[in-house]
Amino acid sequence: MAIGLIVNPTAGRGSGRENHGVITAEFERLGVDVLDLSARSIEEAEAKARMAIAHQQIEALVVAGGDGMVHLGVNLATDAKIPLGIIACGTGNDSARALGLPIDNVTWATQVAADHIGRTRSVDVGLVENDKGRFFFFGSISAGFDALVNARANKWKFPKGPSRYKFAMFRELAAFKKLRYKLIVDGEYHEIDAMLCAVTNVEGYGGGMKVTPDAKPDDGELDLFIVHKISRRELIKIFPSVYTGGHVGHPAVEIVRVKNVEIDSGKTPAFADGESAGHSPLKISVVPAGLEILGPKPVA
Repeated sequence: MAIGLIVNPTAGRGSGRENHGVITAEFERLGVDVLDLSARSIEEAEAKARMAIAHQQIEALVVAGGDGMVHLGVNLATDAKIPLGIIACGTGNDSARALGLPIDNVTWATQVAADHIGRTRSVDVGLVENDKGRFFFFGSISAGFDALVNARANKWKFPKGPSRYKFAMFRELAAFKKLRYKLIVDGEYHEIDAMLCAVTNVEGYGGGMKVTPDAKPDDGELDLFIVHKISRRELIKIFPSVYTGGHVGHPAVEIVRVKNVEIDSGKTPAFADGESAGHSPLKISVVPAGLEILGPKPVA
């Protein structure tokens, strides 16, 4: 049986398109049968993948691109209960980074995926229910300031790379005010005023921001990340430390390990793994060992 392959041609400023042939040639060299499911649009690729899964044509799925492609792959693979391989050639690549997979080296990443067919790594995923429906995420989901920043950054073509998120943040700050959140955290109800609430499964998002530096994708829990109400000036002041994890000592920052959490911040937009994902309210729960990854287990 073959593995399915979806390459995002627009990932990494065209890196996906440039390396499409490299990836398929490397799989062929390694003796791996590939069913190429890539298409002109993500929607068409998803439809082709679901058809291949329904007809039991593939035993695993490999996606090549950034975190958005990982998000698609996570949902396809988790639903189908097949392993997922990741060839990171996008802009942020936070998911691949969290899994210790090669970044911007498609030949090596292809070899890693091929080498781990039949010997996978189990990781947790988050399950979400909201106005979009029911879906999974691997890295993070948020509904608040950072989601608004993501929405703004996604509209910009320049600057390229993770710096776009940083500039979008400063633009969004000009008009942003704190939000009132209603939370149910593992059965306990809370109301808070906060700048943002995010739920993560890995240490970071936004192209290397270590928002929850102790989060692990295989510990059976998610991390609820809260930045309580602070001034815009104070938020700008602590922002640079998020790239080192130094922000966790700030009194406005709270991180709580959770298995289930509900977040209601009105109808604010939600973003999962950097992709638009409907709106709040969100009902989120962890699915321990819900996904198999074509990659090595972490060194103890």
